[in-house]
Amino acid sequence: MKAFQGAIALALLVVLGVLGGPPARADRGLPAPAGLTAADVSFTGYGGLTLHGTVLTRGGTRGAPRPGVVLVTGSGAGVPRDHLLTEATEFARRGLAVLIYDKRSVGYSDFRRSYSELADDALGAVRALRSRPGVDPAKVGLWGLSEGGWVAPLAASRSADAAFVIVVGGNAMPPIRQQLWNEASSLRRVGVSGSLVERGKRNFARLGAEAGLFAEAYFDARGVLRRVRQPLLGIWGTGDRQTPPGDNPPLFARALREGGNPHYTFRFFQGADHSAHESPDGGGIHGEALAPGYADLVGSWVKDVTSGHLPNADAPAPPKQQYRSVEQHPSAWWESGWMQLAAFSLFLVAFTAYPAVALVRRLRGRKARPVSRGARLLAGAGLASALGLLVYLFYLMAAGRAPDPGPVLAGRPLPWLALQGLALAAVAGGVATAVAWRRAGAVARGERVRLGLLLGAGAVFLPWALYWGLLLP
Repeated sequence: MKAFQGAIALALLVVLGVLGGPPARADRGLPAPAGLTAADVSFTGYGGLTLHGTVLTRGGTRGAPRPGVVLVTGSGAGVPRDHLLTEATEFARRGLAVLIYDKRSVGYSDFRRSYSELADDALGAVRALRSRPGVDPAKVGLWGLSEGGWVAPLAASRSADAAFVIVVGGNAMPPIRQQLWNEASSLRRVGVSGSLVERGKRNFARLGAEAGLFAEAYFDARGVLRRVRQPLLGIWGTGDRQTPPGDNPPLFARALREGGNPHYTFRFFQGADHSAHESPDGGGIHGEALAPGYADLVGSWVKDVTSGHLPNADAPAPPKQQYRSVEQHPSAWWESGWMQLAAFSLFLVAFTAYPAVALVRRLRGRKARPVSRGARLLAGAGLASALGLLVYLFYLMAAGRAPDPGPVLAGRPLPWLALQGLALAAVAGGVATAVAWRRAGAVARGERVRLGLLLGAGAVFLPWALYWGLLLP
């Protein structure tokens, strides 16, 4: 299995051109936006790593201590602090002390990440902000965007130092379910439906997760939320194309209630995108400005909850969602990486051995009439469909959130239709070969071995092709 995982990882590295995460960033300050002050800070994250950030505030440190919030960004290694400068600026202008920091690159890559480590980084930032002059240490909380929507609740579940939690585009579902919804929705928006979405993409994502290509795929988000005791504000854009904005709010509410926490508020911003920014096309194009009313909501909500005015299950009906997400489970033994490796190895050996033996015989001048020309069809079409499936699904995975599946006909991309045609041809060739062998009666021992291996692979190919959706509409 380790060899199979390594092979998949190496192939994906070649496809993606990924050679590692970006190097650690040196500390660099940010200029203060108009009307605000900026102070650079350093703090210790997981494993003793020093992280650097900037605290934005309105005015000086005089007067009553103000509430504070640490912003936890989304996915990516070494994301710079200025990625969240718009949010930090708007929140600071509403009276909050806001800490943004450069995300770690050490220990974080496309294939290796730990939400636990990121949560420890976030708690280090909370401690740093709590110690700042002019900040009320009892009123510092966490805000998390996208991936940060898994990290911020985890950090809050570990420490009462966090006074509240805000999630934007957050998920109360495992990352693999969210990612599959994201990718499947992208395909559906360009007209794709059927077995490629429902079988091919889904099964390939699970296989990749179990081969180590999808870090934190089955992270227990609901289990974490059950342990969150702080008030929580959930914000979603109705045009979110990365996180299911209709499925997640009920999952958040259920998990929080199961943990005995009724202090949550959910709000939805019409036409806003995944990060609650304005979107000219209702979710596809990311605008620079925050959705109208979003920053005001954060400022007023934080001041309310840190003053003891806790919400009580304030959750309006979630927005309608065009495509539903589907709960994902780890693969059963018969669909595991080991079994996929065994099947693929059998196809590679059997489907190449049949024509290879024929070629050797011809070179030696020993021509023999085949039992059935269907055997050639089974070998050629079977090998082409198996290899083509792997290449096509790798391509779609590498394309990420904007896949180009090729021209679509009746809901099926032409490359997928070609693979389905090859699979059907392979099955037809297998049936023709089995019937011809039965009619032919006795054949030479060497030919029996050759045909037996080929038909054995054909027998495995049938359920394999059904599993991957090649023989389904």
